[in-house]
Amino acid sequence: MVQRERLAKDFDAMAQLSAPGEGINRLAFTDTDWKGRQYIIDCMTDAGLTVEIDDFGNVLGYKVGKNPDLPVVMVGSHTDSVPNGGNYDGVVGVLSAIEAVRSMTDDGFEHDHTIAVVDFMCEESSRFGAATLGSKAMRGELTLQDLHRLVDKQGISLYDALKERNLNPDAIDHMEYKRPVKSFTEIHIEQGKVLEHEAKPIGIVTGIAAPERFYVTIRGNADHSGATPMNLRHDALCGASKIILGIEEIASMQEEPPVVGTVGVVEVVPGAMNVIPGAVKLGVDIRSISKVTRDSVVTLIKEFIDVIAEKRGLSYTIEPIAQDHPVAMHPVMIREIEEAVKSVGVDYMTMPSGAGHDAMHWADVVPTGMIFIPCREGISHNPAEFADMDDIVTGAKILDTVLRKLSLESTKLN
Repeated sequence: MVQRERLAKDFDAMAQLSAPGEGINRLAFTDTDWKGRQYIIDCMTDAGLTVEIDDFGNVLGYKVGKNPDLPVVMVGSHTDSVPNGGNYDGVVGVLSAIEAVRSMTDDGFEHDHTIAVVDFMCEESSRFGAATLGSKAMRGELTLQDLHRLVDKQGISLYDALKERNLNPDAIDHMEYKRPVKSFTEIHIEQGKVLEHEAKPIGIVTGIAAPERFYVTIRGNADHSGATPMNLRHDALCGASKIILGIEEIASMQEEPPVVGTVGVVEVVPGAMNVIPGAVKLGVDIRSISKVTRDSVVTLIKEFIDVIAEKRGLSYTIEPIAQDHPVAMHPVMIREIEEAVKSVGVDYMTMPSGAGHDAMHWADVVPTGMIFIPCREGISHNPAEFADMDDIVTGAKILDTVLRKLSLESTKLN
């Protein structure tokens, strides 16, 4: 059975593996990320798993089933962090999966399908500006051009970062995971406040929202703040302010399915108190679990930007950054997780995921499911990120139950 003391020891150990600074600092492919990854490799080895590393550095630990020719039952998450992050984002998924296979070994549980526990590299976008890169590599969704194009703030490309870790970026075109996969399951902290607000210890994810991101640069005239009358101004920041509030209002109007809109970057030029802002760059993030609804809201926002710019005598350009596809979780996987939750005897709710996860890259090819546990006050990507060990243990028990069922050949997912 799942052992609380073993799990707590693992979380304490991972918390120590961080670069200096507040919270957890394990940016992808840095020395501390590699130390955290090595701890996971050691845990897998100690748990009797056969460990393999792919050319991107993804770690796969196999608990071999009675029939190794059957498709693998895959489970996992990530252990890299954002700067000044927390000790639970991603880590819950990897450590709970390892504990689940330990639990099976302790009980002498025999299974038909091989179980593959994965620690995906570079899930966070903090270093290279793109998220879930390890999953994308395993799915054959990265190119050599991508590896050279993605560069960190120090000018180090993803290609060079892989080389520095003695990995093989030149093999990226042949890196797609070759073994057949029966299912993919991920457990994760919610990174929001819904479960805590509803007092539910478990969330069963119905779908994962995905962002469309773009930069909007608004241009006016950078004139003297004292010598330019109000009626002769073309203030880019005033126009941008209207656009920011418009994005909030347009996203709020779309209620079912919901859309969220965020302007998280505002860069003002020239940024002097006595100069009317001549240009403003906005970073815009629009998300929904429905691509159709998200696209509709993005269209409305772009039309609104055009209206504001024309009305105020401003010009603008829009630079696309990303347009990821939202995904639905598999109905049979939702049902399997639901049955496992009921067998453990805790309350739950179904819910969408507003944040992206590794699971989104598997959902279009294999039956995929996600389990959420609460995090205190919904705080994540922050030193104050916290998940209660009771909730972690509950989640691990549910994951254990789900994996045992999925690993039997008699469990069909179609």
